[in-house]
Amino acid sequence: MAQVTIQVNDRPYVVGCEDGQEQHLIELSQHFDRHVRQVGQEVGQLGESRLFLMGALLLADELADARARLAQAQGEAVRAQAEAQRLEARAAVVLDAATRKVEALAALAG
Repeated sequence: MAQVTIQVNDRPYVVGCEDGQEQHLIELSQHFDRHVRQVGQEVGQLGESRLFLMGALLLADELADARARLAQAQGEAVRAQAEAQRLEARAAVVLDAATRKVEALAALAG
């Protein structure tokens, strides 16, 4: 198990992570740090626990928004797939009808 020192609100924290996940953990902590700093700038220094709580709530809100957008996109993808299947079936019907007309014309001509 690896250990990484991350910085949040200008304070170092040593945290453990799986080997190979160090850079990912650093990037996550930087994202969290941006939210904590945003809260600190907007409301002032509330104490570490409150800053971290507010930062975590901002991240939770961001996650909830992302999940809602994902669900919406998945719904749109399902609707688009159903529409594509409907159009494909309609195209098959039209193509079949055209084929029969061409065959009938060929039979009349030949």
